[in-house]
Amino acid sequence: MTHGFSRENLLGEGGFGCVYKGWLEDGRVVAVKQLKAGSGQGEREFRAEVEIISRVHHRHLVSLVGYCIADSDRSLVYEFVPNNTLEHHLHGRGLPVMDWGKRLKIAIGSARGLAYLHEDCHPRIIHRDIKSANILLDNFFEAQVADFGLAKLSNDTNTHVSTRVMGTFGYMAPEYASSGKLTDRSDVFSFGVVLLELITGRKPVDPSQPLGDESLVEWARPRLVHALETGGFEELVDPRLEGNYSKGEMFRMVEAAAACVRHSAPKRPRMVQVLRALDNEGDLPDLTNGVKFGRARCSNPGNNLPTCSSSGGWPLAAAIQFRLLWELWRL
Repeated sequence: MTHGFSRENLLGEGGFGCVYKGWLEDGRVVAVKQLKAGSGQGEREFRAEVEIISRVHHRHLVSLVGYCIADSDRSLVYEFVPNNTLEHHLHGRGLPVMDWGKRLKIAIGSARGLAYLHEDCHPRIIHRDIKSANILLDNFFEAQVADFGLAKLSNDTNTHVSTRVMGTFGYMAPEYASSGKLTDRSDVFSFGVVLLELITGRKPVDPSQPLGDESLVEWARPRLVHALETGGFEELVDPRLEGNYSKGEMFRMVEAAAACVRHSAPKRPRMVQVLRALDNEGDLPDLTNGVKFGRARCSNPGNNLPTCSSSGGWPLAAAIQFRLLWELWRL
């Protein structure tokens, strides 16, 4: 299937194993994630990934084809997603600049997948390792969220899950990194970092930047405020875009990113609210809905992603919206 796990078919390598390109007998191309033998943590991740990924079915989540347990060998077989990762396209050397339309499409698609995990799965699923390297892309730049090895199930009755801190530096929410308290808003923070990557083209942590500017979130905070208050994006947006983007769409993504990376977890929006904002169906009060002004009601008509209707948003003027975002975000 993988030609003996040959190096020429190696797609990627992580802490607990390697991913190879393979072919099934029916001709389907797959990605085979092989666990390193003797890894206790990897064994736990393998079982968690099998349990969780078998529960989910969504066009913006990578699909499990099957798995193998034979003696000490452990393998997961996924549908092959051919166009590498978001991290590769944003930060890889010598690649064409990803245009704004693709960036927005990827943000909306990955938000749909993550909102499904948080809203439509019972119990809810917290991914715990949202990052650009775990967003796979097909040839049409449709996003699929991958790698559920660190994911946790969360009963609706739990305010948070206490767990050992694991994830990727630069993406972890501050409350999770400091105390191990995990909620769906921890994923929201990580997704906010991904939005900042899409907006700025910068890496989450970049030691090559000047002292004090290594962290993308900390570098972006004052620039997010300036952009939302003035409508000027020049200091924030990836210069490689050369101004080729819709200002309205950029404003909404900047607005969503600022809400997602609020320091206080309860003041971050839910993923379905972030999705509505990115998809031009929500507004600033919707991003703060459930924080102060009201609750968001979710429904799931048919097999569609849940939609959200606001029961407490305020019709604020634009200038007040900018100030409100800043006041809530800095709390």
